[in-house]
Amino acid sequence: MSATESENRRKVLLALSVSVNLGLLLYFKYSNFFIDNVNSLLGLLGGGEIKWTKLLLPIGISFYTFETITYVVDVYRKIHKPLKNFWDYQLYIILFPKLIAGPIVRYHDLADQITDRSHNENNENRLTGFYRFVIGLSKKVIIANHMGLLADTIFVQDYATMDSYTAWIGILAYTFQIYFDFSGYSDMAIGLAKMIGFKFPENFNNPYTSRSITEFWRRWHITLGAWMRNYLYIPLGGNRVDSNLRKYANLWIVFLASGLWHGASWNFVIWGAYHGFFLVIERMFLSKFYGKLGAFLPMIITFFVVVIGWVFFRIEHFNDALIYIKTLFSFRNMASIPIDSEFYTYFVLAIFFSFFTVLKRGDIIQKQVYEMPYNNFKHIILSFAVTVLFILSVSSITTFSFNPFIYFRF
Repeated sequence: MSATESENRRKVLLALSVSVNLGLLLYFKYSNFFIDNVNSLLGLLGGGEIKWTKLLLPIGISFYTFETITYVVDVYRKIHKPLKNFWDYQLYIILFPKLIAGPIVRYHDLADQITDRSHNENNENRLTGFYRFVIGLSKKVIIANHMGLLADTIFVQDYATMDSYTAWIGILAYTFQIYFDFSGYSDMAIGLAKMIGFKFPENFNNPYTSRSITEFWRRWHITLGAWMRNYLYIPLGGNRVDSNLRKYANLWIVFLASGLWHGASWNFVIWGAYHGFFLVIERMFLSKFYGKLGAFLPMIITFFVVVIGWVFFRIEHFNDALIYIKTLFSFRNMASIPIDSEFYTYFVLAIFFSFFTVLKRGDIIQKQVYEMPYNNFKHIILSFAVTVLFILSVSSITTFSFNPFIYFRF
């Protein structure tokens, strides 16, 4: 494809490659979903049932499928030449820090590093990469695991008889679990990559401090948003369409696809449609309304919208999600499940670090840790802090049996 001058031949080769890669994803990830829905429809019509052997989902297939697609599309667009060595291509696809749960690294961002990363292979990067890895590890095992344990305990209860306080604690615990789990893994991937000479793009930027859903998606799973924008939204026409209706339809298509990318279930589609709805109304009028409220209120409103959205993401069946939302606002007082003081300690930590950069001082500290060059004094401070976090993290791993990674299944 790179060598040929025929545009039609190039398009055929592009379509073939994308079809093969998407075909594997559709087969392994969505066959069960499709057959289950067809069988449900046949049942309503009084028909028989399609026999089907349930497929196991290969770990991380959504992530590396997107990367195989960005490889061929970047070559088609002549953004970067293809790799000359087959094993270099394999390195791009299965580079282990990003393999299981991202970030989704676009080909042209990594291509030159695959063939020559000598300028990144130094002790400074090995040390600062280790700092980043430990920060991510501590997010995961110190905060996310403790949030997740209570969230899982609450979400197996009967939503119809649950009291509102327990329901709010459950969805807030999940809200912080999914953030610290996934951003923690991204930090670990970025840190590991830095230690071996690769520079990965950032994947999270304090998303819960966003002042609109539009801003939230610039801060949450940044690499997925960039992929969707460059390889789906722009090819659909993006903002360069003739009517607002077409532009809004493009946004909805992108977020329906984003929801379905997360999992072969209607709850993910509904979650995508929910976020797409708020993106559209922000474009229509809501952003202007937010502009009149200052900085703090839009952040609270956006966080509230995101939290309600996580109900649809977490609960598989739509009717159960509606019951849970009804329970949130029923303000019922009944017997709660016991919640110990240890959880509240980690809960406060989760709130603090989620909104840490709202304060100017917090934003400065984060930039010093993640972005600014290190002098000897900063190395001493970070070395001490990271050593403490590493010991606490390893202790937590060895003593805490609950240790899931949410995004492995995507």
